[in-house]
Amino acid sequence: MDITLATAAERFKNARRVLLLSHSFPDGDTLGAASAMLRALRALGKEAKFCCEHEIPEKFKYLFEDLGQIYPCREFAPDLIAALDIADITLIGALAQEYEGRIDLCIDHHAANRKFAKESFVDPSAAAACEILCRLMAVLEAEITPEIATALFTGITTDTGCFRYRNTTADTHRAAAEMIACGADAGEINYRMFEIKTRSRLDLEKETLERMEFSADGRISMITIDREMVLRLGATQDDLDGISALPRQIEGVLVGITLREKEDGSYKVSLRTNAPVKANEIAAVFGGGGHAGAAGCTLEIPLQEAKRALMKASEAYLEALS
Repeated sequence: MDITLATAAERFKNARRVLLLSHSFPDGDTLGAASAMLRALRALGKEAKFCCEHEIPEKFKYLFEDLGQIYPCREFAPDLIAALDIADITLIGALAQEYEGRIDLCIDHHAANRKFAKESFVDPSAAAACEILCRLMAVLEAEITPEIATALFTGITTDTGCFRYRNTTADTHRAAAEMIACGADAGEINYRMFEIKTRSRLDLEKETLERMEFSADGRISMITIDREMVLRLGATQDDLDGISALPRQIEGVLVGITLREKEDGSYKVSLRTNAPVKANEIAAVFGGGGHAGAAGCTLEIPLQEAKRALMKASEAYLEALS
C-alpha cells in the first residue's frame, strides 16, 4: 500500500527497534540512506540495526566507522523492518529467504518498484533515496548533524554521477546544498567517490576497454567483466563500482551495456543510456527495471547467448526510434 511521507515518519516514530535493509552489492545511495537513518533513529532513542547480503565496500566504510555495533544479533527482534533504495525483494539476494513477507516499509525512488513491502513511499522524481530522506528528516524532526549530512550527500552524489546524470533536478541540487550547509564536505566526498583509483581499477578499465564491442553503427557498446579477470587483476568490489558508466561515455553511444559475471555464473547487467533511449525499457524486456538513464537486470544464461539477446533488444529499440 502506498503511504505519505508523514505516515512513513510515524511508522519510524512508533517503533522501538528498527532493522534497516540495503540491497545486495550496496552502493552509495542505499548505504548513505542506511547510515543516515541509523544515526537519526538512534538520536530519537530507537534501537536501530542494519543488514545487507554483502559487506560494506571499503570506500563506503567511513559512513559507519563511528556507529559501533550496527549488525543485528539473534536476540534483536525489530518492531519495524524498513527497506531503503530497494525496488524488488530479489535485490536483497539471499536475505529474501528470511525477510520476504516481513518487510513493513519501503522508501525508494525507482519507478519500477514492485511494492513488495506492506507499505511503500516511492517517489520516482527523486534522484536518490537519500534525496527523499532529506525531506523525511524534517518530518521526523531529526537534527541533521554533519555525519547525517555526509551520508545523505554521499547517496545523492553517487546516484547522480556527481550531478551529471539525467535524474538530477533542481530539487536534487537544493537537497545537496542543504546537506553542505549542515556540514557535508562536498569536495572531500566527491574526491573519495570519483577521483581516487587503485592500480587494479586502472588495469581493469584498460582490459575492459580492449574487449569492448560495438553494434548499430557505434550507437551500442558492450563490455564484459568475468570472474577470471577480476581475480587475476586482484580487483575488489570498490574497483568495480561505477565501471558500468564507461560504455556510455564514448561519443555517439546511446546504449552502454555492462555484463558482470556473478559467483553463481549468472550475469548482472547494467544499462546506461543517453537520450532519447530509456534504459529501464530495455531492462524490462529481461524482467529488470530502473531509471531512464540507468537500469539493470540479471541473466541466467550462457555469456554468448546473453550478449546476443542484449544486442538484439537494444538494436530493436533503436530501430523503433528511427
